[in-house]
Amino acid sequence: MYETVNSVRTWHEVRGEGEPLVLLHGGFSDSRDFEPNLARLADRFRVHLVDRRGHGRTPDVPGPVSMDILTNDVISFLEQVVGGSAHLAAYSAGGVVALGVAQRRPDLVRRLVVLNTAYAKDGWMFLPAPGGELPAEIADRYAEVSPDGRDHLPVVVDKFAQAAHDPEVVDLGAITSPTLVLGSDDDIVHLEHTVALYQGIPNAQLCVLPGTSHLMLFERPDLCTTLVADFLTTTPKPLMPIRRAEVVA
Repeated sequence: MYETVNSVRTWHEVRGEGEPLVLLHGGFSDSRDFEPNLARLADRFRVHLVDRRGHGRTPDVPGPVSMDILTNDVISFLEQVVGGSAHLAAYSAGGVVALGVAQRRPDLVRRLVVLNTAYAKDGWMFLPAPGGELPAEIADRYAEVSPDGRDHLPVVVDKFAQAAHDPEVVDLGAITSPTLVLGSDDDIVHLEHTVALYQGIPNAQLCVLPGTSHLMLFERPDLCTTLVADFLTTTPKPLMPIRRAEVVA
């Protein structure tokens, strides 16, 4: 279904019942990325699958893109479509947006999961470049559902690549939502950056999956889904907390 959100005709789908959980995909992909993994959480949550502007079934709109604009898209979606606060689970570039939402509007984020995500430009080993080309597999997948057609993909690449090179600074200390940082030991995000992301958020948990890459959600779909479900439904009670001593108390 479509809903106009922040002046963008945005595609989304709702599955299941329970607490709301919004899934935010990465760059140059769409919500279909969650089909073999986190979308299965509809058995216990009201899952909102959404294609972000210029991705999937949501068309591009004239004008540049910025992290501020993308953050406002999600804030508007939460307020207008979800009707208030929700859990957010976000992958890759979608995680950057989710961090911005959690920083700016903590009242809208119950619990936050960021997967294979960097909070600053230098956290990525490489970024898409304006004018660059994407692999044919990505272009084919884009063309399958995009209302703008295959020939529009270079325009989207230029816009979002520019936004990635000029990101806003995320104040991790301002994020108050319980957060799970889920990364890979062979990611395009520097491992020390993943650790710094975890260390910068006051109430965060960290999990790094061995033997996985940036495509962790596809390599270990069952494990990723289980870890996210466990985080969203339980509260840790470590027997000897150090970093989380005040949180547990």
